[in-house]
Formats: sequence, structure tokens, C-alpha cells
Amino acid sequence: MNVSQQNFSMSCKRDTSISSVLFPCLYSVLFLTAIILNCLAAWIFFQIHSTTTFVVYLKNVVVADLLMTLTIPIKVLTDAGIGSVTLRAIYCRYTAVLFYTIMYISILLLGLISLDRYLKIVRPFGKCALQRVGVGKALCAGVWTVMVAFALPNVILSNREFSVGRSGKLKCSSLKSELGLRWHEGFNYFCQVVFWGTLFLMAICYTFISRKVYESYRASRSSSGTASKRTKSKVFVVVAVFFICFAPFHLARVPYTLTQTRATSALCWAQNQLYLAKEITLWLSATNICLDPLIYVFLCRAFRRKLTATLCRRPLAKGALESPTETSTKQEMPQLMHYNKSLTSS
Repeated sequence: MNVSQQNFSMSCKRDTSISSVLFPCLYSVLFLTAIILNCLAAWIFFQIHSTTTFVVYLKNVVVADLLMTLTIPIKVLTDAGIGSVTLRAIYCRYTAVLFYTIMYISILLLGLISLDRYLKIVRPFGKCALQRVGVGKALCAGVWTVMVAFALPNVILSNREFSVGRSGKLKCSSLKSELGLRWHEGFNYFCQVVFWGTLFLMAICYTFISRKVYESYRASRSSSGTASKRTKSKVFVVVAVFFICFAPFHLARVPYTLTQTRATSALCWAQNQLYLAKEITLWLSATNICLDPLIYVFLCRAFRRKLTATLCRRPLAKGALESPTETSTKQEMPQLMHYNKSLTSS
């Protein structure tokens, strides 16, 4: 983007009459809910030993959700116009970058969880390399490293001196150099690939899982329709949460980003509508930090046992937090029961 293009972008006055009131309220409610749920989830999870890749992935999701939650107060202040221009610049250079980076780390971790559940069904009595705890930890470290490495230039290349345009509000794109704008656009495309690729992987994994469960019910001639429906709801809870939270944002983000990084003939009102659409769908994506605990409750038996014991204030039996994969193979069980429990093991 050259100077004239950047001036054109800054000359469009952003309408914040709705966003400066609505979104601070929505994010404040989200923050209070998320901090309670994720602190409780962290307290429970770090009493559970990392004996399976599933628990390793879930612990990383909890950490990611907590970090994302901690970025919300600064966004609330800047959206409400309470903070100074310097605080807005800090948000643009660091907090927003961290927010987006953590969001895509969570997306990749949910993809790994889906792959882990798929392998659990395909190889119920054996482990491939991807099901080893050490490999799971390495994959998580790789996810964090790659996403941080790709996001870091967004911090480094936001090196212009900030100034408030005619809109009366500092735009994050005005802090980026020409190379920074190009990197931001490329990073956006990379994130699109991450999201849609992960969604495709999850759809395939859970389709095979659902088919396997259905076949097991037919093979056992089970007439329990209620049990079948309950199992299917557990199978697709991750996909449903994932799609509802993230898909709308990824449909709105590309056109909005193009208005930031390229000269566009879009009218100012159209740019404001794209900004509003991006902010609405971004909030919807952020609600994932409150919905992830549903995944823990539905799919992790050890988490569910500990949560129930905590809420009911009763002690857990010895070994209640052990991974079922360690003990289930010691006992013979019908094939149907194995498939059902595989979906909810820790």
C-alpha cells in the first residue's frame, strides 16, 4: 500500500456508534464467564496425569483459552474508547496479534483432538506413533512454535509512528509498513488454510467415527435408540462448536482484510459494514473459550468425574482419574461398549 492508498484508507470515518457500546458489554460478559470456566477447567485438568495424548491436547486447549481470555480486557478498553491512543497502539501491535495467534492454536489443537479420537476408534487395542504421549507433546510444541513464528512479523512490522486519522480513532493497519501489510494479508490467507483444512479433517474423522459407532450398534443388534442418539451427540459436539464459532468469521475476514491492505473502490459505508461484520463474527469466535468446557464434559470422563466430585463435594475413589486406556484393556468387554467408551475416554 503506497501513501495515497493509506491516506484513502484512513480518510474513511469508521462508524463506532454501535461497536463502542455493544462490543465492550459483550466482551465483558464473555470475559467474566470465560475466566471462571477456564480457571475451574485448569484446576481440574492439572490434577489429571497426562497419560494419553487426548489429555495432553486438552490441557493445551485450556492454556490457550486462558491466554485468550486475558487479552479481552484491553480490547474492551480500546473498543469503548476509554484507553489512550498509546493503549490502542499496544493493542494493535501486541494484544490483537496474540489474540489471533491463540485462536488458531486452539483451532489446530481441536483438529488434533479429532484425529486422536479417530485413531482411538480405528486402532482400539493398539497405539500408533501419533498416540504416544511424547509425540503428542511434540505436536503441541510444534503447533505453538509454528503459529508464533508466523505471527511474530505482524508485531515486528507494525513499526510506523502512530497518528489518529480523520476517523478520530487509530486504525491498526496504519501502524504497519508496506511489507507489514503484505505479510498481514498473507498471514490471513495462511489462517484461512488452517481453519478450512482443520474443518475438513474434523468432518472426515467424525464421519468415520459415526459410521463405526453405527456399525457396532447394528452388529450387536442393539435396539437402544436413545443410546445411539446420545453417542452421536457426543461425536459431533466438537464439530458443532467448531463450525458455529469459527466459520462465520472466516467468511467475513478476507474481504475486510482486503480493505485494509489494498486500495479498494468500496464505498466508505461498505467498509464500515465489513468492519461491523468482522467484529460480530470475531466475538462469536471468541465465545469458543466458553464453549470448550462442553468438550471436556462430553468427551473426557476423568474431567467429568472430577467436576462432579467437586460440585457435589465428595471424594473420588482411588484411580478415578486414571486414563481408561490404561485399564480398559485389562478387562474383556463387548465391542459396542468399547466404541462407546472410546469416544469419552481421557
